Amino acid sequence: MTIRAVVFDAYGTLFDVNAAAREAAAHHALLADVWPDLSQDWRRKQLEYTWLRSLMEDHADFWKITADALDWALEAHGLNDLGLRTRLLDLYRELPAYPEAAAMLAQLKGMGVKRAILSNGTPSMLNSAMTAAGLQGAFDKILSIEEVGIYKPAPRVYDLVMEHFAVEPAGVLFVSSNGWDIAGAGSFGFRTLWVNRAGLPVDRLPHRPHHVAPDLSHLTDLLQ
Repeated sequence: MTIRAVVFDAYGTLFDVNAAAREAAAHHALLADVWPDLSQDWRRKQLEYTWLRSLMEDHADFWKITADALDWALEAHGLNDLGLRTRLLDLYRELPAYPEAAAMLAQLKGMGVKRAILSNGTPSMLNSAMTAAGLQGAFDKILSIEEVGIYKPAPRVYDLVMEHFAVEPAGVLFVSSNGWDIAGAGSFGFRTLWVNRAGLPVDRLPHRPHHVAPDLSHLTDLLQ
């Protein structure tokens, strides 16, 4: 089936989730050596909290979860600094896009392919990130899990695409840097592209990726 819509995860796929800690480290001596580990712990706890809250049916939005995960990571690294916490959260609202993202999205638009984001992020977070990255107008739809109150990889999240686009699941190419997200989208019936920037092994989960690429620049080649 022809791909009629390309749907992107946002954080880690379009937007660089390590950029907040990396940027803060340039101006905060305490982060100079530990920022990669801090950023990794922050991201890991952020994702764990989405899964656990979904299982417990105790929803909190992604901004709350992001702040809670940061608090855990800061404490784990012995960084009790309110100013640093505020700075990191401010930077997270304005994460940069990966350098190839804008050109790739422009190519998709020129090809007449529908483009959407499907993200754990709140609408406010996504709007801030897109404005900071200069990606306003690059998408036909911005879809947040807040519409259903549960996080990916719950099937109800992927079904949001069906509610907003007149397309069958197999006509959607879902793009994510997260192996678990790829598995969830594949289970739903989407075609999938795993953006494997770190060169990691494929997750041992059902519904392995249909395609794997090191970055977003290879996406349009799949559609030609």
